[in-house]
Amino acid sequence: MSTAAHDRLIRPARNIIGSLRLPGDKSISHRYAMLGGFAEGTSRFTNFSTGADCASTLACMAELGARVSRTGPDSVEITGVAGRVTPPAHLLDCGNSGSTMRMISGLLAPQSGRFTLIGDASLSRRPMDRIRKPLEAMGARLTLTDGHAPLTIDGGPLRAIDYATPVPSAQVKSSILFAALQTAGPTSILEEVRTRDHSELALRAFGARLSRKGPSISISGPQSLHAIDAAVPGDLSSAAFFLSAAALFPGSSLVLDSMGLNPTRAALLDVLTTLGARINVLNLEEKHSELAGVVQITAPPEGLGAIEVSGALAAQLIDELPVLAAIAPFTGGGIRIRGARELRVKESDRIALVARNLRAMGAEVTEFDDGLDVPGGQSLHGAVIDSGGDHRIAMAFSVAALRASGDTLIHGADSAAISFPEFFDLLDQVAEH
Repeated sequence: MSTAAHDRLIRPARNIIGSLRLPGDKSISHRYAMLGGFAEGTSRFTNFSTGADCASTLACMAELGARVSRTGPDSVEITGVAGRVTPPAHLLDCGNSGSTMRMISGLLAPQSGRFTLIGDASLSRRPMDRIRKPLEAMGARLTLTDGHAPLTIDGGPLRAIDYATPVPSAQVKSSILFAALQTAGPTSILEEVRTRDHSELALRAFGARLSRKGPSISISGPQSLHAIDAAVPGDLSSAAFFLSAAALFPGSSLVLDSMGLNPTRAALLDVLTTLGARINVLNLEEKHSELAGVVQITAPPEGLGAIEVSGALAAQLIDELPVLAAIAPFTGGGIRIRGARELRVKESDRIALVARNLRAMGAEVTEFDDGLDVPGGQSLHGAVIDSGGDHRIAMAFSVAALRASGDTLIHGADSAAISFPEFFDLLDQVAEH
């Protein structure tokens, strides 16, 4: 079977075995790049994410006056602007990265000048109203095109607010925090469903003071930030694909070194444990308030069980849901996903694409507005997979393909480079054929 350069052929595997060190956490890398670029002094980061999304953040910070240099394949040095950016001569290109566009908007809204943020075709379809509303409540002036990018910010002084986030979103929370950092008075954010707290931990690491009381976070501005040196822990969302693959093969044994184990991100380990996988965490340590450790996983000899993922758990696992759905046919009792409507407005409509690709591989699946029902006890056959240009769909179905009968061709596999350019090489290292 001939394959185009952007396609990838995945052959069935017999087992998953070995040890890996994964690239740096994307969420933490974005925040370190923004705050390092905004802080006073020179920050140095090792194991910085190698994904294209984080490169977009670095490029935007460089356009805004930070000095950014790559000192190694995954090492970055950033000299910050000490709290005052330079309005760029060019448009700020966020590429495919919603994280970049949403969070950097909060950083820029209190600054003097005009900033126009653009993205690729996929990013230009994603909703940006969710950051416009809180930032405008603070007095910011944002112009969108039908709720989407291009996004123009006419920056200036803001006012502190109390805001309840209507949709659980760490990016929206971060955008408000980054604006509030530069705004006189106390701003508070109420989130009914707790989202990942990398921004709070990163702000503290760079010297900011903020407090959490129950579901509410408060920060008083203006505050200044100071450079740090940090090693970024391995990305748990990237690890999800390898952990899920290992969970499919009785007799598997996989070790992941220096993994980020932030409690607001580690729900995947709980879900895999509930399904029956055996997981050990070793050498747990804290660096800049982020937890990291070694993760060992072995699959249960009797196979995986069943689980429902809904409510707060669905919000916490939003990035990992495609791969969980992709392995669901191989479980004993299936996986039911609800409360995940957010998947429809990611890089693609992930609910629709997961359902379509599972059916292409011969699975029975029921699609709902906010989730999926994927019964267990099914067998899949190789097929041609449409990734929709979405990195997580390409990687999720590469995992499902390892347990299918026959070869699977992933169309648009090059999209994995958005978050994880090393993905296929690392998968080849641990998959025994």
